[in-house]
Amino acid sequence: MRLAVGIGCDRGTPLDTLQQALAEALTLAGATVGDVAAVASIDLKRDEAGLVALAETHRWTVVFYPAAQLATVPVPHPSETVRRHTGTPSVAEAAALLSAGTDMAHLIVEKHKLRGPDGRNATISIARISHD
Repeated sequence: MRLAVGIGCDRGTPLDTLQQALAEALTLAGATVGDVAAVASIDLKRDEAGLVALAETHRWTVVFYPAAQLATVPVPHPSETVRRHTGTPSVAEAAALLSAGTDMAHLIVEKHKLRGPDGRNATISIARISHD
């Protein structure tokens, strides 16, 4: 199984919170870190320390999409709050779908949210990559 992971998070979300959210989402998907073939987020997070550290830990190259591109992707759980803060109604779901090159039918973890001990939120979505 090859998976694409979309990641959204609050500014300042620590690596531990992102790692835990990712582990929980992978468990929900019945998958492991070794199944992850693509990782994506919004370009606003390009310099997000926890996300950069997560990518370095797993030796992933993260693809960052602009809000306008993410906003064109139909998702099951659009959020007006996310739109107000980022300019798109979805980060994690849309990023997972874009990087998987697929549609909602292949979204296997829609929007797994975790609030870390410091109150920072991470959201992970996972899509199955249907073609290479």
